[in-house]
Amino acid sequence: MNRQKLSRIQELLWEMTETGFVSGASCMVLQGGEEQCYYEAGMRDLAGGLPMTRDTIFRLYSMSKPVTAAAAMILLEEGKIDLYDSVSDYLPGFRDQKVMADGMLTPVKRPVVIQDLLNMTSGLTYPGEGCPTELHTNQLMEEVITHLSTPKALTTCEIMNRLGEIPLAFQPGEKWQYGMSADVLGAVIEVVSGMRFGDFLRKRIFEPLHMNDTDFFVPADKQARLAKVYQDHGKGLEEFHFPHLGISNDMKTPPAFESGGAGLVSTIDDYARFAQMLLNKGSLGNVSILSPRTVAFLSQAHLAPSLDIYVRQWESLAGCSYANLMRIMKDPGAAISLSRSGEFGWDGWLGTYMTVDPADDMVLLLMQQKTDTGTTAYTRKIRNVVYSALDTTLSKA
Repeated sequence: MNRQKLSRIQELLWEMTETGFVSGASCMVLQGGEEQCYYEAGMRDLAGGLPMTRDTIFRLYSMSKPVTAAAAMILLEEGKIDLYDSVSDYLPGFRDQKVMADGMLTPVKRPVVIQDLLNMTSGLTYPGEGCPTELHTNQLMEEVITHLSTPKALTTCEIMNRLGEIPLAFQPGEKWQYGMSADVLGAVIEVVSGMRFGDFLRKRIFEPLHMNDTDFFVPADKQARLAKVYQDHGKGLEEFHFPHLGISNDMKTPPAFESGGAGLVSTIDDYARFAQMLLNKGSLGNVSILSPRTVAFLSQAHLAPSLDIYVRQWESLAGCSYANLMRIMKDPGAAISLSRSGEFGWDGWLGTYMTVDPADDMVLLLMQQKTDTGTTAYTRKIRNVVYSALDTTLSKA
């Protein structure tokens, strides 16, 4: 890659921090299995005067989802789950579900299946006020937050069984809507594996890949490396402490609720190992996590065109389809930043971002900790820098 062009990323990170858009950020690009650049800027803790460093620990939020999808693929390879298994086979709360339509409850035409969880076609939503499903989900998550740090804290399976009793927003498989499907999938993995979801991830993914700083909590000896979270409501950056989606902000103790959709923390180097494993078709060094054929399915499956219309209502997903808890670029010409057909990945609510590009043998990671950040104009600017810096002689056309 053109290293001189990549150096523009450093200037963008400085701009992001000096203007107060974020407190701090870091970015890494890999190609051909080698680091092409790593840049950082700003602070991980403004009040404490602690700079952003390479070993800073970030809350991943929705960038937890690709890890959960990979965990499901492990069970798929072992013949322990089938994508058309009813979720109710594992979580009884999903039996005899109903759909809320036009103010009336209607029985589901078919049950929610595991593939619905991977594709966000389950009819589950996130908390909100847009429909009865969102309202009921909001009430459940408020209860989760109320008991979060008490002996009454609800476990992963308890919460997901309760979630299954909430009427769905639409018939399974008929629409796409972003929601708590990945959290349900984490509970399914817990039931199928016979161990806590976090224990399964550590045993099958984190420990083999030496992702030593990735978990559902941050122990005391690592707490100083955990970045602060910030929000900006027009008055500049302020610290944010609320346990969004039932995730403790301080991350000090192992949680009862291990959220497959939002609960993990990691460093940029740890997540780079996970992303490189996907780019390498399931292996890293002498460690194999998934087979090449499984990774091909994980990264190439996509929704039917009739469902893509729901995905593409998100401006940042222009040109993309969706499957296995990740975006998949299908039409680069419709995208709003430079891209490549077949690239895949996801981002997180606090600004963590991943893309894996098999055609260019490349990984891009961006880490931030600001609420409602996800994919921003700065994310797209960094993408444009990276794609313009690609050396076409190294590209696999």
